Amino acid sequence: MGTPQFALPSLEALLGAGEEVIAVVTQPDRPQGRGQKVSPSPVKELALAWNLPVLQPQRLKDQALLTRLAAFAPELMIVVAYGRILTPEILALPSVGFLNVHASLLPRHRGAAPINWALIGGDRETGVTIQWVQYEVDTGPIFLQERVPIGEADNAGTLYGKLAERGAVLLVQALELLRQGRAIRQPQPEAGVTVAPPITRQMRRLNWQMPAPEVAGWIRGLDPLPGAHTLWKDQILKLFGARVKKAEAFLASPGTVLRLTPQGLEVACGQGSITVREMQLAGHKRLSVREFLRGHQLLKQVLG
Repeated sequence: MGTPQFALPSLEALLGAGEEVIAVVTQPDRPQGRGQKVSPSPVKELALAWNLPVLQPQRLKDQALLTRLAAFAPELMIVVAYGRILTPEILALPSVGFLNVHASLLPRHRGAAPINWALIGGDRETGVTIQWVQYEVDTGPIFLQERVPIGEADNAGTLYGKLAERGAVLLVQALELLRQGRAIRQPQPEAGVTVAPPITRQMRRLNWQMPAPEVAGWIRGLDPLPGAHTLWKDQILKLFGARVKKAEAFLASPGTVLRLTPQGLEVACGQGSITVREMQLAGHKRLSVREFLRGHQLLKQVLG
């Protein structure tokens, strides 16, 4: 059960390892891109290429879906970024159990957007957890975990790829352990629980009053999609490639564009400053700051 690009490496790894994947469940085809053309999910495209049965239920509580899933008599069911909360009836179907590939070191960052919140929260490392699924989201026992460091240049896009690949490797390892009779079920610790809710439209607008590390965390956490933005001349301006320039000191009014440096365009925050490497006005292409400045005067102006 999976939908976006993040789930592809896991499905590819299972198929490549010779696992008997008897069916794939994914979200219904939806409008995508600027043209809003109705398109299948990445997981559906891969499943069809392997001639696998594909189910795309509108509702998980439909009796017809439960009947069809039960007819497969699955030993194991696996969910990777499917995008919906599973029902107790579905969770009870597999005879061996239900595994989830989650992009964080549980119990930290339970929820829909763990990669984004790891960067927003300024984490130095993240990772992947293979967990046994239970009805309460991301609370089930841990099977396997692997730590992944977060580099200074990482953003949500780069971590997305790294964690998808590591999750696929860890999933295959988990299945091999199951064959050996080693079904590890380590309860999650009660300490260290944090949540990672979906990123809302309101969250995307930057608050320049925050210290520089926090502003940079929001930009990195939403880069490349959906993009953190500020307002400039009543227009939405997305910012990318953020780094902390100065973590201390008061430099100017928060949001003031200070100077162009070799690292990028420096902007003052509530404490310290950041640099950004790329910008994008709504409806326009993403540009390097040098390209952007050729057509727009930003220096010494205040972003809001």
